[in-house]
Amino acid sequence: MDVHNQHLSHDSKQAEVVVIMVPFPCYSHLNQVLQLSCLISSYNIPVHYACSATHVHQAKLRFNGTNRLSFAQIHFHEFPTPPFLSPPPDPNAPCKFPSHLQPSFAASLHLRDPMVQLLHKISPTAKRVVVVHDALMAYVVQDTATIPNTETYTFNPTCTFSSFFDGWQMMGKPFQLDEPQELPSLEGCYTSEVLNFFTLQTDFLKSTSGTIINSCRSIEGTYIDLSKELQVDKNKKIWAVGPLNTGAVDDGRNSNSQHKCLEWLDKKAPKSVLYVSFGTTTSLTNQQIKELAIGLEQSGQKFIWVLRDADKGDIFAGDVKRAEVLPEGYEERLKGVGLVVRDWAPQLEILAHQSTGGFMSHCGWNSCLESITMGVPIVAWPMHADQPKNAFLVTDILKAGVVVKQWAELQEGVVASSTIAEAVKKLMASREGEEMRKRAEKLGGATRKAVEEGGVSRMKLNSFIAHITR
Repeated sequence: MDVHNQHLSHDSKQAEVVVIMVPFPCYSHLNQVLQLSCLISSYNIPVHYACSATHVHQAKLRFNGTNRLSFAQIHFHEFPTPPFLSPPPDPNAPCKFPSHLQPSFAASLHLRDPMVQLLHKISPTAKRVVVVHDALMAYVVQDTATIPNTETYTFNPTCTFSSFFDGWQMMGKPFQLDEPQELPSLEGCYTSEVLNFFTLQTDFLKSTSGTIINSCRSIEGTYIDLSKELQVDKNKKIWAVGPLNTGAVDDGRNSNSQHKCLEWLDKKAPKSVLYVSFGTTTSLTNQQIKELAIGLEQSGQKFIWVLRDADKGDIFAGDVKRAEVLPEGYEERLKGVGLVVRDWAPQLEILAHQSTGGFMSHCGWNSCLESITMGVPIVAWPMHADQPKNAFLVTDILKAGVVVKQWAELQEGVVASSTIAEAVKKLMASREGEEMRKRAEKLGGATRKAVEEGGVSRMKLNSFIAHITR
């Protein structure tokens, strides 16, 4: 999305509104809120981005937007990083929800006091203070209710389909609904601590003035409409302004420091490479890494595999590298066929590259949106949280991907190399896979169009800006 200043007259009202953005301290949430901050800033509205110092640094370090002008204009506020002991990622934990992330939930609650101080500092400087907070930070911003010129809006960084059905299931299916066949249950998705944290936010979410979501009507319009059914106040507005990441990429060719994997992709045929990555919150067991390695080799397909452990709560605390677990001689044997990347990789650029033809993914919402936007079909391998339902949306509703295994079966243990090879071949080298790719490309076109001038997401963003500057 480009700069939208031309849409709004430079009247005095604009300078009278200040926006404070409050992300949840976890990478996928931080990045989306920063992307949204840039968009709001591009309307010439002062934007403040506030989180713990460690997480502000992380958001800046990994920011992948072309909207550098707006990025430079954002005021960053670094709160003291709360003390939290983050254990190293445990791939062998019985529940796949990352135990090393749980301290982040507790630590986020400590941000309430510095948040109040910031609100009291900024509120006298503006006629209206607009607080846009991650849905998981409602507790932290609860004191906005005591400041007269402040109004709050919830930002939902997850898939509407997933958040709707998760909410519906958690509430005990409060109303009749045509439930999609084989919709994944909540079993194994969250720990009890995380569910308690969600419950803590619920009361404070009731006082918000509306919800912004990182989604798009072309992907899940039906569920955006349905999500109003779970709102206490059915009249509250929902602005679907996503995807927030488009325009952040030009397939990497014009960047000064092109990543080695993009040079590797340049030498491959169009749509011939499978990109394999499980995001920032997943660590596979050593046994699963071996099965995946053998499965990729058996599939006979070219691939780029980002093989790294999940982020720790503090990514700057130094990496504890796991002992090498790939089969002996693996990379030498697959030279030119497979590339293993052990550090941070430019996912958007890889997905946008013409040689990329598929994405094996954990189906975090960021990854799903990026893949759909770039027209790349998915081999879905969900791990926890909203991912099983995100995967279901991609494979069963949008029909733009294939599952490695059904969610219930995935919880039974290690996925065999033969199962992995079969799923990869189905997506990358079958007529059925070709149909999925066509559907993904069609969805990608509609999604990119949505954020352009006159597109449905752009108009929703304009509507939100008009609402807060009224």
